Amino acid sequence: MTTGSWWRRAADLTATVVALVTVFPIYWMLLSALKPAGEMQSLSQRPWTLAPTLDHFRRVLGAEDFGRYLVNSLLVALAVVALSGLVAFLAAVALTRFRFRFRSTILVMFLVAQMVPIEALTIPLFFLIRDVGAVVPEVGLNTLGSLVLVHLAFSLPFAVWMLRGFVAAIPEELEEAAMLDGASRRTVLWRILFPLVAPGLAATSVFSFITAWNDFLFARTFIISATDNQTLPMALLVFFKPDENDWGGIMAASVLMTVPVLIFFILVQKRLVSGLGGAVKD
Repeated sequence: MTTGSWWRRAADLTATVVALVTVFPIYWMLLSALKPAGEMQSLSQRPWTLAPTLDHFRRVLGAEDFGRYLVNSLLVALAVVALSGLVAFLAAVALTRFRFRFRSTILVMFLVAQMVPIEALTIPLFFLIRDVGAVVPEVGLNTLGSLVLVHLAFSLPFAVWMLRGFVAAIPEELEEAAMLDGASRRTVLWRILFPLVAPGLAATSVFSFITAWNDFLFARTFIISATDNQTLPMALLVFFKPDENDWGGIMAASVLMTVPVLIFFILVQKRLVSGLGGAVKD
């Protein structure tokens, strides 16, 4: 066996082990959601079940306001994806194609914003949202707008940095040729740059969607009394009980929470692997 072949086999084995370690918690979550209550509470746990059941899923789907929490989470996540993608795209084009003062400073500030722990900003953001809500009630406390605004602020730095690389990789000659053919700046922006940056938009949309979808901290902090505006992670609290936690319901709800993320990833995964091929005509 040659040295190159040995290293390739070692890399394949390492990748397989990492994949198994990554997938195992997901498998155990699904398995626990399918186990009967008695089998789940048994001291001798097995990596399989002889009598799978859907009782936990029926109980979760039948829980009060579970559907409303699901819709609220979808509204917040999709709004963050749409707004962050649009604003980040325009910002990336401006930072890449135009020369102006403090451009480098703005980019550094984006990095600084990513370095600050979210937990350290929760209390200041609470008072900020409270004060903003006094002027604009749609984004105040106990509203879905507050969650959209906060997640938009945290998603934009990453989205701008990633899209900036995609925009910089597009030859400026392509835009100049289009403008020589009579295309306006707006046409170049939306008919040429936007389709070519689609892979970057797909990647940033996945990040923004997952961040907003899985949020518990901000939903717990900003949605205080308006139970109608609570999101899906808050529904998990129903199954945490003082005397004994309903682990079957917790696992079933967790499985249901992963389904929209998988669907969203499937919808955008083709864009993730597409490139710039075919952009320049011969």
